[in-house]
Amino acid sequence: MPTILITGANRGLGLEFAKQYAADGWRVIATLRDPTKGAALSAAGAEIYVCDVSDPRQITRLADQLRSVVFDIVLLNAGIFTDHEGLNAVNQDSFLEAVSVNALAPLLMARAFLPHLTGRKVIAAMSSKMGSIAENTSGGCYAYRVSKAALDMGFKTLSLDPVAQGAITVLLSPGWVKTDMGGSGAPLEPETAIAGMRKVLAGLTPNDNGRFIHFDGTLVPW
Repeated sequence: MPTILITGANRGLGLEFAKQYAADGWRVIATLRDPTKGAALSAAGAEIYVCDVSDPRQITRLADQLRSVVFDIVLLNAGIFTDHEGLNAVNQDSFLEAVSVNALAPLLMARAFLPHLTGRKVIAAMSSKMGSIAENTSGGCYAYRVSKAALDMGFKTLSLDPVAQGAITVLLSPGWVKTDMGGSGAPLEPETAIAGMRKVLAGLTPNDNGRFIHFDGTLVPW
């Protein structure tokens, strides 16, 4: 049975990933921060573990709890959106929180779980076109944009790191999706975005290592 680890899976994109993979017969191991908010995830058939990825100690604990489990895919979906504001609203606390959760935590998770990879050996991080410098035509959202750009650089670097050789490391762009984060005005339904990204993940080859890929399979410019 193929196995996937999904972080931040109690709602939104993570929950939809869990639902679709479980429905296709995968073993789904999923994390969330609040154990009281896992009803939908449990109903989908996922095995639930509590882990706040912003805490390196909890990442270490999770890796120890799952030390006997190997994964075909590690999907690092947990993330936060801390601001809609412009330059005058930027503040240190929310900025550093965004970088910690969106950029540093995925790298620490990747480091912890690279030894757990088997089979297809894919490690994927959820990014956003808002982290693309080339795609930035509207500005704003400083903390979120910077944190995702940092994530992109981190995972591009990871794809070249000798410790990650043999794994396929990619960044995913889900598009603008109707979730708590994306809002009700988004044009994409979660089911569509997740089905697209699952198709991307299923079709990866070693040539895709280090790429930034949109849900429809197109490459996102850096």
